[in-house]
Amino acid sequence: MALSTTKDRRRAGDIPVNAVVDIGSNSIRLVAFRGDRRTPLVLFNEKVMAGLGRGVADTGAITPEGLEIARAALTRFRLLCDDMNVDRLHAFATAAVRDAKNRDAFLEMAKKRCALNVRILSGAEEARLAAYGVIAGIPNADGVVGDLGGGSLELVRVKKGKPHSHLSLPIGALKLDAARKVGGRSLADLVKKALAEVKWAGQGKGLPFYMVGGSWRALAQLHMHLTDYPLPVVHQYAMDVAAIDHLARALPNLSPKRLRGIPRLSSARIPQLPGAALLLRAVVKRLGSSGVIASSYGIREGILYADLPKDIQKEDPLVSAAKQEAAIQGRFPLHAEALMEWMNGMFAPEMPDHTRLRLVACVLADTAWRAHPDFRAERGLELALHGNWVGIDGRERALLGAALFAAYGGSMNDPAIADLPRLAAREELTRAFKWGLALRLGQRLTAGTARPLEKSRVYREGGRLVLTLTPRYQPLYAEAVARRHEALAAAMGLVAVFDVERG
Repeated sequence: MALSTTKDRRRAGDIPVNAVVDIGSNSIRLVAFRGDRRTPLVLFNEKVMAGLGRGVADTGAITPEGLEIARAALTRFRLLCDDMNVDRLHAFATAAVRDAKNRDAFLEMAKKRCALNVRILSGAEEARLAAYGVIAGIPNADGVVGDLGGGSLELVRVKKGKPHSHLSLPIGALKLDAARKVGGRSLADLVKKALAEVKWAGQGKGLPFYMVGGSWRALAQLHMHLTDYPLPVVHQYAMDVAAIDHLARALPNLSPKRLRGIPRLSSARIPQLPGAALLLRAVVKRLGSSGVIASSYGIREGILYADLPKDIQKEDPLVSAAKQEAAIQGRFPLHAEALMEWMNGMFAPEMPDHTRLRLVACVLADTAWRAHPDFRAERGLELALHGNWVGIDGRERALLGAALFAAYGGSMNDPAIADLPRLAAREELTRAFKWGLALRLGQRLTAGTARPLEKSRVYREGGRLVLTLTPRYQPLYAEAVARRHEALAAAMGLVAVFDVERG
């Protein structure tokens, strides 16, 4: 793995940049990330479809055409990294180069003509880094990770933030496609033989299967389209076993023309989808999985995560990313923590995941104020639903969206949130809406600052929602504050009561 340091060329105030050059069986990709974050922020992402694995599958060697495409791509990527002042540059290759008879010629070309020292990952390393990628994006992952590349399938058990048993199988999307074209039982025999090697399959029984890789993400996108799923976010999209079986049966009957018409579905992945679906069905059956969960994070993110200090690895990626967004968009520091503590008396006790989402809502509650006043509610909703978050699924995005929509004055009857009940239960959405009304009250009471919250309390007492202020801060309870107090109390089925703290 190459490491390039360019700090001597860095200007004061520049952000640190890490980059990954991923040389796979289908594509060669450069991704540049901001290098100082728990949740990586993508600064640049480009891929070139080199198809190195096809030559290896046919002849055992990367073709001259593949070598030339790779040379051009790697030369461009090296120059871009130099001009981006990349601090750390990781370059690695997976199964196609690993299995190629002419891999030494490829590595020599990359080093001498492109100034890249490419590390060839073993199957075990691929599995470990794919597992770290899933853990980076789904910290509580407990099940089996499967990373389907063009030339191989890596399986690894993940639990409590660490990878455990792992296995690399010589069966990838390109090999599946080739076997399917042969016809007969060729594909079924290939899959059966490969999966027979999974001696620890019982460790995944009754647990989710986390699918990584472009072909399996494309299956998730296809299922989202076929079911008219209202949220176009693949990460943490879940499918049950029946849905996988349906996809495997339906795909041979879907024409390439129809598939090409599906938004966001890569045309380059279409030929691989039938084989990928059949393999997914077989893997889920072999493991006894409870269902599947898509991960948009994989080896590239795993490499970055593995490099992080342990204390940063332990951070919640959603909370961390929300705080970074708030630092850019918010008005005053320290307000989120004060808001969270101020609200506790209204919503405790609550489930741990509700507490976490309420905290994120507090962190993001001041991020839409730059928008036009008539569209701040929509901006808050958009940020929750379509923000570049991980560690959050569709249900949780809906709850966060309901809270931020209400915080900026949105109504529960607004058509803008009509699809949220398809993502989360109405009871939970109603609760999240109350979070938003509480945030709206807190923001109006304090103008977005923390000090007045320290001089105020709000709590439930019998059938009342009591808000208190110290004598010095009593004048903050103006008419506009009273209206929001009453609106929150009405939503909670309580009567609004204001009082002045004595003593």
